[in-house]
Amino acid sequence: MTRRLPSRFAATGTALASLGLLTLTACGSGVTEPEADGEGAGGEQPTVLTNCDREVVLPGAPEAIVGLSPSQTELLLRLGLGDRMVGQAQTATAPLPDDLRAEAEDIPVLSEDAPPTREVLLQAAPDFVFAPTAYEFTAEQGFASIEQLDEAGVAAYIATGGCADRRMTGTVDDLFTDLEALGRALGVAEAAAGLAEEARAELDDVAARVSDQEPVTVAQVYVEGSTLSAIGAGIEYDIIARAGGENVFGPDDAAFADFFAAQINPEVLAERDPEALVFTVNSPEHEQATRDYLTRTFPDLDAVRNDRLVAISASDVYPGTLGNVDAVTDIAAALYPEAF
Repeated sequence: MTRRLPSRFAATGTALASLGLLTLTACGSGVTEPEADGEGAGGEQPTVLTNCDREVVLPGAPEAIVGLSPSQTELLLRLGLGDRMVGQAQTATAPLPDDLRAEAEDIPVLSEDAPPTREVLLQAAPDFVFAPTAYEFTAEQGFASIEQLDEAGVAAYIATGGCADRRMTGTVDDLFTDLEALGRALGVAEAAAGLAEEARAELDDVAARVSDQEPVTVAQVYVEGSTLSAIGAGIEYDIIARAGGENVFGPDDAAFADFFAAQINPEVLAERDPEALVFTVNSPEHEQATRDYLTRTFPDLDAVRNDRLVAISASDVYPGTLGNVDAVTDIAAALYPEAF
């Protein structure tokens, strides 16, 4: 089965073609205190976010918010912002958790398989948009650029791990930077702190469970048709490490010197012979096709012989998502079932 590489995964997963799309310079995110002079509407002090090496000024708490992927929509809903959302995007690329679907039903869908076009996004009249990566603002693809949104008075925030220069070094901890920034900027600091506390507790629990386990060697791969790619850096790499896995590919490998993912020959994976294979999928059909490919192509691999093939949702490795924590837990439980 050959399927078009989803646009979301092209931006955050293993598609090498996306490298050219991530053109915005970046160096993390955060919230800074506003200058003493200058006030927003109603006398409010503006909030200034430092995001991807630029300043984002919010005159007041945004009232018309758009989540540019299901992962971002989920986080916004978990923060209690559903009544302020005027749009959700890329809805066909990943399902929302069951407990949020009813709440999201009344939020207008701006796009399904790709980010919304410039015209569609601006017609929704947002004052704040939250995206997982810089890809969502690629003007060459017909999306609204950061500059165009600035001109329209729309504040755009990119998940810290999705800033261009963080895709090689991003970690799960970037989520906490985003929660703090979004909590203060959107006026939901208490809710954001609560989510952060729960996420940290879950990560701490996983760390304690796997600390005494003999490390399992792991390769994280992505299969599209007959094309095999591997992950060697970025948030995905950190997720494997936090789950207690020992990645057979890493930032020191030449293949990952410039990008966190690379297409590889099957012989390379066979030579590394990992004890487990983690792979990201975007549908049940994609999961089955990947399992079939791995079983057919690597019958002698330890991971295949021992049936240690671990599927996780591609949306759980997007930057700026609570799914990063879920992925750590799910992978750890699959690698060390006796510890859970």
